[in-house]
Amino acid sequence: MSDLTTIALTPDLVRGAAELERTDRGLLPHRLPAWARAQCADPQLAMVETQPSGVRLAFRTAATTIELEALPTKRVYVGAPARPDGVYDLVVDGRLAAQGSIAGGDRLTVDMMAGTATLEPGEPGTVRFAGLADAPKDVELWLPWDETTALVALRTDAPVEPRPADGRRRWIHHGSSISHGSTAASPTTTWPALAAGLGDVELTNLGLGGSALLDPFLARILRDTPADLISLKLGINLVNTDLMRLRALGPAVHGYLDTIRDGHPTTPLLIISPILCPIHEETPGPSLPDLSAWTEGRLSFRAGGDPAEVPHGRLTLTSIRAEIARIVAERAEHDPHLHYLDGRDLYGEDDHARLPLPDALHPDADAHRLIGERFAARVFGDGGIFLAP
Repeated sequence: MSDLTTIALTPDLVRGAAELERTDRGLLPHRLPAWARAQCADPQLAMVETQPSGVRLAFRTAATTIELEALPTKRVYVGAPARPDGVYDLVVDGRLAAQGSIAGGDRLTVDMMAGTATLEPGEPGTVRFAGLADAPKDVELWLPWDETTALVALRTDAPVEPRPADGRRRWIHHGSSISHGSTAASPTTTWPALAAGLGDVELTNLGLGGSALLDPFLARILRDTPADLISLKLGINLVNTDLMRLRALGPAVHGYLDTIRDGHPTTPLLIISPILCPIHEETPGPSLPDLSAWTEGRLSFRAGGDPAEVPHGRLTLTSIRAEIARIVAERAEHDPHLHYLDGRDLYGEDDHARLPLPDALHPDADAHRLIGERFAARVFGDGGIFLAP
């Protein structure tokens, strides 16, 4: 320890966060700015926007040892198997060099059946990476995508300087828990992070579990955030929450796109409809815990709506895809930079037969890789809409 120096955690060392809040327990990255958080008191949103999907420390150093002391928040779901500790990915000169985890921390116990959550405070821990090359290198330390993480201290055995901008295009993506990371293996293997690496772009991930709900404040964030590329993955959370009816969906999507275009009139903008999710293809939400799985110690979901109500405007993934495709097609007549991608091109029926959704809603680590690679090929590859000019 004595050979390590504590490095000041300054905003220029952090990428992918909107704000850093200094608390009495550490520096807390937020993916939404304070003004937006003030407009929505939803506990789900408050939790997921502090889970630092896509957030990483980025610096240049010749250090052979790097330590990060942090305070994670572990989630425990009553009746479900224990979740693994969050993973920290150390990327050196663009390649994954090492991984680590921090045990302990705060403990958030969630009872989905009772609709309650209880927080038990814990202690911070340290993830340590040693044996690195004694030479200048570009380092990115990606934080766990699924654990709220307060940064306590960064320690190294050589000076650190913020990594300068490298001229890569800036991609901002917004979506649901699938974009957030669902059950990916690590922070650099969520499908957006994988796609960003393959496309050689700088990612800001606004995938927010359970919270891709066409909130106006999110459209304003997208409007005001510098970006060379923007994508939106919309639909599944509107069904999960049974938030709106078909009558409200069209105007909400139009208003969302209008707001984004106020700040990005010609930025390539891709709208992605939901990937295949059999329980909600023809059956409306809300999504409810599957009690039969619960008795077996598994976390799984079922569709709680009635298909007979679809003609009256209850939303399914099928009806959402049709409406979004129609809107994009109509607007694209006057907006050549607006594009549509059917989510089933990323994960469809054949994929579900081979890689089923473990909890009936979320893709697993292998499916994340599949989605990320397909997205990169279709969007960043030859003929793709995000292909570099």
